[in-house]
Amino acid sequence: MTQNEVDFPRVAIEGIRPMVDGGRFAIKRIVGDEVVVEADVFADGHDEVVAVLQHRHAEDSDDSVWQEQPLAPLGNDRWRASFHVEKLGRYGYRIVGWVDRFHTWRHDLKKRNDAGQNMHVDLSIGAALVEAAAVRATSVSAFGPAAKHDAVKLSAYAAPIAATKNFAALDQASRYAVAMDEGLLALMDRYVDRSQATISPELEILVDPPRAAFSAWYELFPRSYSPAPGKHGTFRDCIAHLPYIAEMGFDVLYLPPIHPVGKAFRKGKNNQEQCEPGDVGSPWAIGAAAGGHKAVHPELGTLDDFRALVATARKQNMEIALDIAFQCSPDHPYVKEHPQWFRHRPDGTIQYAENPPKKYQDIYPFDFECDDWRTLWDELKSVFLFWAEQGVHIFRVDNPHTKPFGFWEWCLAEVKRVQPDAVFLSEAFTRPKIMYRLAKLGFTQSYTYFTWRNTKQELTEYFTELSQPALAEVFRPNLWTNTPDILHDYLQRGGPPAFAVRAVLAATLGANWGVYGPAYELLERTPRDPGSEEYLNSEKYELKHWDVNRPDSLRHLLRRLNRIRREQPALQRAENLAFHTIDSDQLLAYSKRTADAGNIVLAIVNLDPHRAHSGWLELPLDQFRLSGGSYEVLDLLSDRKFTWQGAREYVELDPQRGPAHVFQLRR
Repeated sequence: MTQNEVDFPRVAIEGIRPMVDGGRFAIKRIVGDEVVVEADVFADGHDEVVAVLQHRHAEDSDDSVWQEQPLAPLGNDRWRASFHVEKLGRYGYRIVGWVDRFHTWRHDLKKRNDAGQNMHVDLSIGAALVEAAAVRATSVSAFGPAAKHDAVKLSAYAAPIAATKNFAALDQASRYAVAMDEGLLALMDRYVDRSQATISPELEILVDPPRAAFSAWYELFPRSYSPAPGKHGTFRDCIAHLPYIAEMGFDVLYLPPIHPVGKAFRKGKNNQEQCEPGDVGSPWAIGAAAGGHKAVHPELGTLDDFRALVATARKQNMEIALDIAFQCSPDHPYVKEHPQWFRHRPDGTIQYAENPPKKYQDIYPFDFECDDWRTLWDELKSVFLFWAEQGVHIFRVDNPHTKPFGFWEWCLAEVKRVQPDAVFLSEAFTRPKIMYRLAKLGFTQSYTYFTWRNTKQELTEYFTELSQPALAEVFRPNLWTNTPDILHDYLQRGGPPAFAVRAVLAATLGANWGVYGPAYELLERTPRDPGSEEYLNSEKYELKHWDVNRPDSLRHLLRRLNRIRREQPALQRAENLAFHTIDSDQLLAYSKRTADAGNIVLAIVNLDPHRAHSGWLELPLDQFRLSGGSYEVLDLLSDRKFTWQGAREYVELDPQRGPAHVFQLRR
């Protein structure tokens, strides 16, 4: 598993962490992160081993541009070093280890000196090692222009150690003092002999912008934002609505597809197969006479209007996220221009989408394995790049698990090569291993099963899984309280307290979260049918008119949660989650803290939206660095302060008065 310049490397390098699937996939970080690397590095025999961590940005492909940090021993042949990633894009890192003859000689020489032994021969051996380094300094061009000057210094060290010529009269103690000089050690480390070094395989880091790891998403349908009920909304209407979203603290505004909507087989209200005059259809039935994936629906406005929305949102610290759904309505220009990109049935007609017994006659899937797949793939990549040119750098990708893994690995890398700050959210509600594979292939964030995890056991088990180091290296959860497709039974039956509970959980269990609004803050919870997760009168198929100023709105809670998240650094990561014992099946207690324990947030949530529950909480005060005295507990939701003493505390929560505490703990 190692590359070497010799046939029999003496140094072994094993157990490198972080590493994903043996180095097959890149780990993920954001700009400014510290990357901590550990490895087992050891050799046969008793010679001393020296190892370094090398790293470089992908733009620096020359072997001479590796930057290095020395690995520090942790014990039992385990070593550690770290570095910071300062630029977007890909970094490489690897471990280099070698048997260091000078370090070994110096170590043994000290033992001989301490034992009072004669060291004449040993000092001569060391002098030869120093002189060899002087020769290397002048013969290896990679060492740079200072090497010639350093070579003179090395020779000046070698002479007294060997006691040659003018130094013949030096006693052993004087020669030993020169040999142990720290300046000599620094020079020897600079011009070390690495001809027999072991070099680990190069591993990769994908470095994303900060919003990849910490973001708050708000989804809306632009066509529902006309000030006049029943009238199709526009991008300009959305611009007028931006202050409402910004005031709640969301920093990503996600729009479902904004393209022309097909008319053939257009779905009616509540997903009826027959539409009525005036029905607007599903935005996911993409393509009509006005264009396809690189066009906007004429009733929403123009591309100039869309660019104005992007620019105005950015001024309010929001980015626009656009839904990319690689499918077509029968009216899409691709269908006529490139019929070879679709599967055909024996009767010659194009195969529409199906999920038996459901039929989606208004949607044609692409055939990613058609004979003309290269042209198809290039065209789909160009869709991302087109919208990037319009200012969109965040994409929510619809159903990526129904497209080939190979396409995503290639396409996402190609897009990020041009647009390195691009963020991709995977909407793949599928089997876990498929979800995780998509994350490994390059998706920045991922939808999760959070919506269907509602009990204490379900939440604890699921988020413990997501927090495991191997998975956390690649999988960034984005927790959604609801979506236009998912209205969970918990919300249908739990009333306003249930909405508050799920908002607190989503905002604090993960670092990325989202709501489909205003349905969420306005407590929309009527299903289309008993047992269904579809909304009655779903906005997917009709225009809505929302009264966002209703007095029962949860907008103030959402604003408070987003403010808490911005002010508490511990909530801005996902992998630092820890659950705590509390003796109630309906109370969930968990914390997040920064590495130095300077910021600690403790959440306690009553999962029962109907009844009050209480229990005794146990906290690891040693880990929190709060043992040995009282500490202050500030409820960030209510601004109430308490003083706690000791590791056990009684907690009671009534969902009608407030179903959760979000505490900041401090001395």
